[in-house]
Amino acid sequence: MMGHAGMAATAVRYLRAVGSPTTSVRPVDPLPPPELRCVRDDERPPVDPAEFRRVLGHFASGVTVIATVDGTGPTGFACQSFASLSLDPPLIAFMVARTSTTWPRIARAGVFCVNVLGAHQGELCRSFAVSGSRQPDKFAGVRYEPAPVTGSPRLADVPAWIDCAIHTVHTGGDHLVVVGRVRALDTDESAARSGPLLFHRGCFGEFTASP
Repeated sequence: MMGHAGMAATAVRYLRAVGSPTTSVRPVDPLPPPELRCVRDDERPPVDPAEFRRVLGHFASGVTVIATVDGTGPTGFACQSFASLSLDPPLIAFMVARTSTTWPRIARAGVFCVNVLGAHQGELCRSFAVSGSRQPDKFAGVRYEPAPVTGSPRLADVPAWIDCAIHTVHTGGDHLVVVGRVRALDTDESAARSGPLLFHRGCFGEFTASP
């Protein structure tokens, strides 16, 4: 009689002959990746910039002045695209046009102060909204003192200020998204009594709280 070893060898030969799973199997070629393509113009027409501004203008926002000091002196710009971002760690964010002439100076300094404007500071906001190429010295006649950590300009009589260092910068179309790490912050309750300066549909406005 055939021993156990002989029986096992015979079984293996049989299984190999009939194509058992013990035989080596040629791997299956993977399917080709799906074709990647851009969205065509007829699938999603571009948004008209004027219409974009008109619709988004219905979102009311506060107004700030982002300011810094570099080797040539103080500089800043009016910014409504500002928001708190994180509590832990404390982060804020603002958006600035990639064509801004003020942003390169802030980037080189690496620090800035966010000045939250009050309802009484509409004219101040307008002066900082002018392009730096047309108004090189936006701080002419403007009262300010250095923020406690970075030394960036803290404007007088603002309801609140946030002293920051640049944390990260991201691209966002024709703008940059700047994330700031908060180093110090405080409020001026007497300046805050007038309420915040708001921007809505291309105009400044005020907020009146109801009890």
